[in-house]
Amino acid sequence: MERSSDEQLAEKLAAVSENYKFIEEKICEAALRSGRTREDITFLAATKTVEPQVINHAISLGLRYIGENRVQELLSKYESYDLERADLQFIGHLQSNKVRQIIDKVSLIQSVDSVKLANEVARQAKLHSKTMDILVEVNIGREENKSGVMPEQLDELLGEIGTIDGIFVKGLMAIPPICEKKSEICGYFENMHKLFIDISGKKSDNVSMEILSMGMSDDYREAILCGANMVRVGSSLFGKRNYT
Repeated sequence: MERSSDEQLAEKLAAVSENYKFIEEKICEAALRSGRTREDITFLAATKTVEPQVINHAISLGLRYIGENRVQELLSKYESYDLERADLQFIGHLQSNKVRQIIDKVSLIQSVDSVKLANEVARQAKLHSKTMDILVEVNIGREENKSGVMPEQLDELLGEIGTIDGIFVKGLMAIPPICEKKSEICGYFENMHKLFIDISGKKSDNVSMEILSMGMSDDYREAILCGANMVRVGSSLFGKRNYT
């Protein structure tokens, strides 16, 4: 017999509850192994294609950070998020002409990779009398089909956007290539951590290396062991999504 929509939803929420508990345990274990505590790691849920009711259930469990990849999806769900208990960030590729649509709705933009985008974020932020926190996205795998600044151009980009009033660089973000072996993905994570530490040692205006955002559902534990202090977990929490 076909299950009712209420039964399907109840099953989905139960699965999210179990997944949330499991992820929390694994984050805690990885944090301790890396010489840190659970409180040192930010667990951000990547909520692309996930219904607000399911997102809000995760928030009720203790989730405090959510991230959307697409501007239109963020806008369509914005009024339904439980933002009294959770912080909303933008984690996907962002076009300059769409910055104005989210500038007053998110606390952090994780995907700035050019002076042009940084300037537009700053311009829109000033229109709202705010300073927008951003992360600079690094194309650590040098993949042509991915956004992000090349590692060797990172210093130059930070030097330029560090002078822009209206934004504050809080750290770095990366999405490494898909790897078959854990040792390969760890190599990319270690390279990102080295960049993070190198930049942390330099004193720059409007630049503070507080956040290293890397690691997703398949590799968040490895990312934490390699120095990440923010992980973006989606399918491991909400189940496999249909992107069609």
